[in-house]
Amino acid sequence: MTDSSPTSVSRPQRVLLTGAAGHIGTALRQHLRGHYGLLRLSDLPAALAGLPPAGPGEELCPADLTDPAAVREVTQGMDAVIHLGGIPDEDTYPVIRAANMDGTANLLAAAQLCGVRRVAFASSIHAVGYAPHEPTGMNGPVRPDTFYGVSKVFGEALGRMYVDRYGLEFVSVRICSFLERPREARNLATWLSPRDAAQLFRRAVDAPGVTYLTVAGISGNTRRWMNPDGWDALGYAPEDNAEEYAAEIGHIVPAPGSHAARFQGGVFTEPDYLGRAGARS
Repeated sequence: MTDSSPTSVSRPQRVLLTGAAGHIGTALRQHLRGHYGLLRLSDLPAALAGLPPAGPGEELCPADLTDPAAVREVTQGMDAVIHLGGIPDEDTYPVIRAANMDGTANLLAAAQLCGVRRVAFASSIHAVGYAPHEPTGMNGPVRPDTFYGVSKVFGEALGRMYVDRYGLEFVSVRICSFLERPREARNLATWLSPRDAAQLFRRAVDAPGVTYLTVAGISGNTRRWMNPDGWDALGYAPEDNAEEYAAEIGHIVPAPGSHAARFQGGVFTEPDYLGRAGARS
Protein backbone atom coordinates (compact mmCIF):
# COMPACT_ATOMS: atom_id res chain seq x y z
CA MET A 1 0.00 0.00 0.00
CA THR A 2 1.42 3.35 -0.97
CA ASP A 3 0.62 6.95 -0.15
CA SER A 4 3.38 9.44 -0.88
CA SER A 5 3.43 13.21 -0.51
CA PRO A 6 6.26 15.67 0.19
CA THR A 7 6.07 15.86 3.98
CA SER A 8 9.59 14.81 5.10
CA VAL A 9 12.38 17.21 4.31
CA SER A 10 15.38 16.16 6.38
CA ARG A 11 16.90 13.01 7.80
CA PRO A 12 15.97 12.30 11.42
CA GLN A 13 18.80 12.53 13.92
CA ARG A 14 17.36 10.79 16.99
CA VAL A 15 16.04 7.28 16.38
CA LEU A 16 14.57 4.76 18.81
CA LEU A 17 15.12 1.06 18.04
CA THR A 18 12.75 -1.25 19.94
CA GLY A 19 13.50 -4.95 20.17
CA ALA A 20 17.17 -4.01 20.14
CA ALA A 21 18.30 -7.24 21.82
CA GLY A 22 16.68 -9.47 19.22
CA HIS A 23 18.32 -11.12 16.21
CA ILE A 24 17.33 -8.38 13.78
CA GLY A 25 17.81 -5.58 16.30
CA THR A 26 21.36 -6.71 17.03
CA ALA A 27 22.21 -6.70 13.33
CA LEU A 28 20.62 -3.30 12.72
CA ARG A 29 22.54 -1.81 15.64
CA GLN A 30 25.82 -2.86 14.05
CA HIS A 31 24.91 -1.45 10.65
CA LEU A 32 23.25 1.76 11.86
CA ARG A 33 25.90 2.73 14.39
CA GLY A 34 27.06 6.26 13.57
CA HIS A 35 24.37 6.87 10.92
CA TYR A 36 22.20 8.90 13.32
CA GLY A 37 23.19 11.45 15.92
CA LEU A 38 21.57 9.24 18.56
CA LEU A 39 20.43 5.63 18.35
CA ARG A 40 18.40 4.78 21.45
CA LEU A 41 18.27 1.02 22.01
CA SER A 42 15.32 -0.38 23.92
CA ASP A 43 14.12 -3.84 24.95
CA LEU A 44 12.99 -5.65 28.08
CA PRO A 45 15.35 -4.88 30.98
CA ALA A 46 16.73 -8.42 31.23
CA ALA A 47 17.33 -8.62 27.47
CA LEU A 48 18.97 -5.21 27.33
CA ALA A 49 21.27 -6.10 30.22
CA GLY A 50 22.88 -8.75 28.02
CA LEU A 51 23.93 -6.30 25.31
CA PRO A 52 27.34 -4.67 24.97
CA PRO A 53 27.46 -1.25 26.65
CA ALA A 54 26.40 1.84 24.74
CA GLY A 55 29.00 3.28 22.41
CA PRO A 56 29.31 6.81 21.04
CA GLY A 57 25.94 8.04 19.81
CA GLU A 58 24.04 5.23 21.56
CA GLU A 59 21.78 4.95 24.62
CA LEU A 60 20.45 1.80 26.29
CA CYS A 61 16.96 2.46 27.64
CA PRO A 62 14.95 -0.51 28.97
CA ALA A 63 11.18 -0.54 28.54
CA ASP A 64 8.41 -3.12 28.50
CA LEU A 65 6.13 -2.44 25.53
CA THR A 66 3.12 -3.42 27.64
CA ASP A 67 3.86 -0.51 30.02
CA PRO A 68 2.52 2.70 28.41
CA ALA A 69 4.42 5.01 30.76
CA ALA A 70 7.73 3.26 30.09
CA VAL A 71 7.12 3.39 26.35
CA ARG A 72 6.39 7.12 26.50
CA GLU A 73 9.59 7.70 28.45
CA VAL A 74 11.85 6.00 25.90
CA THR A 75 10.03 7.65 22.98
CA GLN A 76 10.42 11.18 24.35
CA GLY A 77 12.65 13.35 22.18
CA MET A 78 12.86 10.93 19.25
CA ASP A 79 12.47 11.94 15.60
CA ALA A 80 11.71 8.40 14.38
CA VAL A 81 11.22 4.85 15.61
CA ILE A 82 12.24 1.50 14.16
CA HIS A 83 9.73 -0.78 15.86
CA LEU A 84 11.02 -4.35 16.00
CA GLY A 85 9.80 -5.10 19.52
CA GLY A 86 7.42 -7.95 20.27
CA ILE A 87 7.26 -11.73 20.02
CA PRO A 88 8.79 -12.94 16.72
CA ASP A 89 6.91 -16.24 16.49
CA GLU A 90 3.50 -17.77 16.99
CA ASP A 91 2.12 -18.04 20.54
CA THR A 92 -1.26 -18.09 22.23
CA TYR A 93 -3.59 -15.22 21.39
CA PRO A 94 -3.38 -13.55 24.84
CA VAL A 95 0.42 -13.54 24.72
CA ILE A 96 0.53 -12.20 21.14
CA ARG A 97 -2.12 -9.60 21.89
CA ALA A 98 -0.27 -8.22 24.92
CA ALA A 99 3.21 -8.00 23.41
CA ASN A 100 2.57 -7.41 19.71
CA MET A 101 -0.80 -5.69 19.53
CA ASP A 102 -1.07 -3.77 22.79
CA GLY A 103 2.68 -3.12 22.63
CA THR A 104 2.39 -1.59 19.16
CA ALA A 105 -0.65 0.42 20.24
CA ASN A 106 1.36 1.79 23.17
CA LEU A 107 4.28 2.62 20.89
CA LEU A 108 2.15 4.51 18.35
CA ALA A 109 0.30 6.38 21.08
CA ALA A 110 3.65 7.43 22.54
CA ALA A 111 4.94 8.42 19.10
CA GLN A 112 1.96 10.67 18.51
CA LEU A 113 2.17 12.19 21.98
CA CYS A 114 5.93 12.79 21.78
CA GLY A 115 5.92 14.31 18.30
CA VAL A 116 7.73 11.46 16.52
CA ARG A 117 7.63 12.06 12.77
CA ARG A 118 7.98 8.54 11.37
CA VAL A 119 7.67 4.92 12.47
CA ALA A 120 9.25 2.06 10.50
CA PHE A 121 7.29 -1.02 11.55
CA ALA A 122 8.58 -4.58 11.36
CA SER A 123 5.64 -6.34 9.75
CA SER A 124 5.94 -9.84 8.32
CA ILE A 125 5.30 -12.19 5.43
CA HIS A 126 2.92 -13.88 7.86
CA ALA A 127 0.46 -11.03 7.32
CA VAL A 128 -0.06 -12.70 3.93
CA GLY A 129 1.15 -16.19 4.84
CA TYR A 130 -1.68 -17.97 3.03
CA ALA A 131 -0.89 -16.26 -0.26
CA PRO A 132 0.17 -18.89 -2.82
CA HIS A 133 3.57 -19.04 -4.48
CA GLU A 134 2.88 -16.42 -7.12
CA PRO A 135 3.56 -12.70 -7.59
CA THR A 136 2.09 -10.77 -4.67
CA GLY A 137 1.64 -7.01 -4.58
CA MET A 138 1.50 -4.87 -1.49
CA ASN A 139 -2.09 -3.79 -2.23
CA GLY A 140 -3.52 -7.31 -2.19
CA PRO A 141 -5.72 -8.76 0.56
CA VAL A 142 -4.13 -9.74 3.85
CA ARG A 143 -4.11 -13.49 4.56
CA PRO A 144 -2.57 -13.96 8.03
CA ASP A 145 -1.47 -17.49 8.84
CA THR A 146 -1.25 -17.28 12.66
CA PHE A 147 -2.10 -15.04 15.61
CA TYR A 148 1.40 -13.65 15.03
CA GLY A 149 0.40 -12.80 11.45
CA VAL A 150 -2.81 -11.20 12.71
CA SER A 151 -0.75 -8.99 15.01
CA LYS A 152 1.19 -7.71 12.00
CA VAL A 153 -2.02 -6.96 10.09
CA PHE A 154 -3.18 -5.09 13.20
CA GLY A 155 0.03 -3.07 13.30
CA GLU A 156 -0.25 -2.12 9.63
CA ALA A 157 -3.88 -1.06 10.07
CA LEU A 158 -3.17 0.90 13.24
CA GLY A 159 -0.35 2.69 11.48
CA ARG A 160 -2.72 3.64 8.67
CA MET A 161 -5.08 5.18 11.22
CA TYR A 162 -2.29 7.21 12.83
CA VAL A 163 -1.27 8.51 9.40
CA ASP A 164 -4.78 9.64 8.53
CA ARG A 165 -5.82 10.85 11.96
CA TYR A 166 -2.64 12.42 13.30
CA GLY A 167 -0.30 12.93 10.35
CA LEU A 168 2.28 10.36 11.47
CA GLU A 169 4.47 8.88 8.71
CA PHE A 170 4.49 5.07 8.70
CA VAL A 171 6.41 2.47 6.70
CA SER A 172 5.61 -1.24 7.10
CA VAL A 173 8.39 -3.64 6.15
CA ARG A 174 7.02 -7.15 5.63
CA ILE A 175 10.08 -9.08 6.72
CA CYS A 176 10.26 -12.51 5.15
CA SER A 177 13.27 -14.68 6.12
CA PHE A 178 15.94 -12.68 7.94
CA LEU A 179 18.99 -14.96 7.93
CA GLU A 180 22.74 -14.72 7.63
CA ARG A 181 22.37 -17.00 4.60
CA PRO A 182 19.49 -18.99 3.05
CA ARG A 183 18.81 -22.44 4.56
CA GLU A 184 16.12 -24.04 2.37
CA ALA A 185 14.49 -23.76 -1.04
CA ARG A 186 11.77 -21.43 0.30
CA ASN A 187 14.45 -18.89 1.15
CA LEU A 188 15.29 -18.53 -2.54
CA ALA A 189 12.14 -16.37 -2.60
CA THR A 190 12.06 -15.02 0.96
CA TRP A 191 15.64 -14.31 2.07
CA LEU A 192 16.51 -10.93 3.61
CA SER A 193 20.22 -10.53 4.30
CA PRO A 194 21.44 -8.50 7.28
CA ARG A 195 23.01 -5.77 5.16
CA ASP A 196 19.91 -5.46 2.99
CA ALA A 197 17.73 -5.34 6.12
CA ALA A 198 19.86 -2.52 7.49
CA GLN A 199 19.64 -0.60 4.23
CA LEU A 200 15.88 -1.14 3.97
CA PHE A 201 15.12 0.06 7.49
CA ARG A 202 17.52 2.96 7.16
CA ARG A 203 15.74 4.09 4.00
CA ALA A 204 12.34 3.44 5.62
CA VAL A 205 13.33 6.01 8.22
CA ASP A 206 15.21 8.47 6.01
CA ALA A 207 13.35 8.59 2.66
CA PRO A 208 11.57 11.91 2.07
CA GLY A 209 8.08 12.28 0.71
CA VAL A 210 6.53 9.15 2.24
CA THR A 211 3.41 9.20 4.42
CA TYR A 212 2.22 5.57 4.34
CA LEU A 213 3.95 2.69 2.60
CA THR A 214 4.08 -1.11 2.78
CA VAL A 215 7.07 -2.86 1.22
CA ALA A 216 8.47 -6.37 0.89
CA GLY A 217 11.29 -7.11 3.32
CA ILE A 218 13.47 -9.25 1.07
CA SER A 219 16.76 -9.10 -0.75
CA GLY A 220 16.91 -8.87 -4.54
CA ASN A 221 15.95 -12.52 -4.98
CA THR A 222 15.42 -13.76 -8.52
CA ARG A 223 12.62 -16.09 -7.37
CA ARG A 224 10.83 -13.64 -5.06
CA TRP A 225 7.06 -13.90 -4.67
CA MET A 226 6.52 -10.40 -3.28
CA ASN A 227 6.68 -7.56 -5.79
CA PRO A 228 9.13 -4.69 -5.17
CA ASP A 229 6.28 -2.18 -4.82
CA GLY A 230 7.50 0.94 -3.05
CA TRP A 231 11.22 0.17 -3.15
CA ASP A 232 11.69 3.03 -5.59
CA ALA A 233 9.94 5.46 -3.23
CA LEU A 234 12.42 4.54 -0.51
CA GLY A 235 15.45 4.30 -2.79
CA TYR A 236 16.05 0.72 -1.64
CA ALA A 237 18.48 -1.17 -3.89
CA PRO A 238 19.22 -4.63 -2.43
CA GLU A 239 22.75 -5.92 -2.77
CA ASP A 240 22.16 -9.64 -2.16
CA ASN A 241 20.33 -12.40 -4.04
CA ALA A 242 19.48 -15.82 -2.64
CA GLU A 243 19.99 -17.32 -6.10
CA GLU A 244 23.70 -17.54 -5.30
CA TYR A 245 22.80 -20.39 -2.92
CA ALA A 246 20.36 -22.25 -5.20
CA ALA A 247 22.63 -25.20 -5.94
CA GLU A 248 23.32 -25.62 -2.24
CA ILE A 249 19.78 -25.48 -0.83
CA GLY A 250 17.38 -25.99 -3.76
CA HIS A 251 16.71 -29.61 -2.79
CA ILE A 252 15.59 -28.78 0.79
CA VAL A 253 11.83 -28.64 0.30
CA PRO A 254 8.74 -29.36 2.45
CA ALA A 255 6.63 -32.47 2.02
CA PRO A 256 4.69 -32.48 -1.26
CA GLY A 257 1.08 -31.39 -0.79
CA SER A 258 1.72 -29.85 2.63
CA HIS A 259 0.59 -26.34 3.47
CA ALA A 260 4.24 -25.35 3.77
CA ALA A 261 4.76 -26.42 0.16
CA ARG A 262 1.79 -24.40 -1.09
CA PHE A 263 1.80 -21.12 0.79
CA GLN A 264 4.26 -18.29 1.33
CA GLY A 265 4.17 -18.53 5.12
CA GLY A 266 5.86 -21.93 5.08
CA VAL A 267 5.55 -24.00 8.25
CA PHE A 268 3.51 -21.23 9.93
CA THR A 269 0.61 -22.19 7.64
CA GLU A 270 0.40 -25.76 8.96
CA PRO A 271 -2.75 -26.19 11.10
CA ASP A 272 -0.76 -27.77 13.93
CA TYR A 273 1.96 -25.11 14.10
CA LEU A 274 2.02 -23.60 17.61
CA GLY A 275 5.40 -21.87 17.71
CA ARG A 276 6.45 -20.85 21.20
CA ALA A 277 3.23 -22.19 22.68
CA GLY A 278 4.09 -25.63 21.34
CA ALA A 279 7.58 -25.46 22.82
CA ARG A 280 6.06 -24.86 26.28
CA SER A 281 3.62 -27.78 26.09
